[in-house]
Amino acid sequence: MIIKILWTGCPKCKLLQKTVEDAVKKIWLNCEIIKVDQISDIMQYDVMSMPWLVIDEKVIFSGRIPEPEEMTNILTTKKLSQDFADWSCCHGSCKN
Repeated sequence: MIIKILWTGCPKCKLLQKTVEDAVKKIWLNCEIIKVDQISDIMQYDVMSMPWLVIDEKVIFSGRIPEPEEMTNILTTKKLSQDFADWSCCHGSCKN
């Protein structure tokens, strides 16, 4: 899982970074956290209000900071769905 924090370094952006890092540590998530601070790179996501959170190239939050529990729940759900997608008893050949 790749988590991107699109930021300008403002206090809200730093709080989002801390919230994400705390949630990652809490659930022992193996992921990469990238801070994107180049305006040209940020503009590719077509977002207007900061801060921004992108997980696996999908914008999850824009313009607000999630509560710590909400962030933990989102990352846990993403992790479980990714783990489930990677696991298959028959490598996708069964039709249930």
